[in-house]
Amino acid sequence: MKHTNHGPVKPGHERQDMTTNYRKLHRRIRRHGAEGMTLVEIMIVVIIMALIATAVGVAVLPQLEKSRIKDTEIGVQAVRGATTMFLAENPAGGCPSIDDLIEGGYLDEDKSTTDAWEGDFDIECAGTRITVTSAGPDKQFGTEDDIQ
Repeated sequence: MKHTNHGPVKPGHERQDMTTNYRKLHRRIRRHGAEGMTLVEIMIVVIIMALIATAVGVAVLPQLEKSRIKDTEIGVQAVRGATTMFLAENPAGGCPSIDDLIEGGYLDEDKSTTDAWEGDFDIECAGTRITVTSAGPDKQFGTEDDIQ
């Protein structure tokens, strides 16, 4: 853009010169668009992002609970299998604890020996029947969400 200096402004022409500068500035802004975003635009984006996050949360949380239940069911089966092996090799040993199973090498100590909610498994032996129970999501034994 070429800049020319026309010298001093003649008396009475100051207003015309200011109007010309304003028009040039207005044309330049209109041509290039306003820079930045308004607060309203930013708030709309934030609201849309919050709605998306809520939808994802609603879809994911039930799946998370299902996966915790499935993981605990697998843990119950592993403890039941380890208890069966323990009792087969130690018939007079009584019902083992998780620590007994780990010390005897029946359960891997690197694996989780608790349920998905960090609760302990309850092991009960009645004759040949072995019952391994997790308290489940409510962490209370004897409720309907216990996992066996």
